Amino acid sequence: MENFLDIVWENLYSTFLFLTSQLDVLLSPVHNAFGPGSVIVLLAIVTVCITKVMSRKFRTKRHIKLEEDFHYWLSVREEAMQCEDREKGRRMAKNIDQAKLNRSYYDYFFEGLLLSLANTYLPVLLVMSYINRYYRPERLMELTGKDYVLQFGNSNGEPVLIGSIFFYLCVLLSTHLVWALVVGIMERNKMKKIARCIEKSSEQKSEVSALKPIAS
Repeated sequence: MENFLDIVWENLYSTFLFLTSQLDVLLSPVHNAFGPGSVIVLLAIVTVCITKVMSRKFRTKRHIKLEEDFHYWLSVREEAMQCEDREKGRRMAKNIDQAKLNRSYYDYFFEGLLLSLANTYLPVLLVMSYINRYYRPERLMELTGKDYVLQFGNSNGEPVLIGSIFFYLCVLLSTHLVWALVVGIMERNKMKKIARCIEKSSEQKSEVSALKPIAS
């Protein structure tokens, strides 16, 4: 068993080294032209895009089945609560909670949590490990002559140095916020268009109904 795990780990590590070397080749023109900050910004934007696509597209059949079971038993519980005899409805809802709903909820929650870890946090951790490997302070010193990505001054005259990992996390968070803002604006515009279409359709129906008595 230990030999098997060693073989698996060696294969994973060699695959990771190969992918990072290929990524070095792809990103070297960006680094040479714009510096490490631009590479980190690009990696953060790509990470957000990958996590959004993975969260939307990659779901296990078990997670879909657990979601269906949870919503089914939740609807059964809601029907039980609508019983005319409220005391009977509460007893039925309690029995449903104990028998099915609680278990289906926890299974659905933990399955979703594992998917979230795989689809969201794993890509972030992989990119962070790459940045920590390629843009660690010693490596930055060799590449750029300084061991930081950005530098800001403060009121005391002492510079604030921003490292690669912290800069990546800041850009990652900013990208998520911009993404949420853009999606919110698009959804709002979509709802406004739907409302205008409904309003226009109702006005047309009103005009048609107003013209019918005249035509008759």
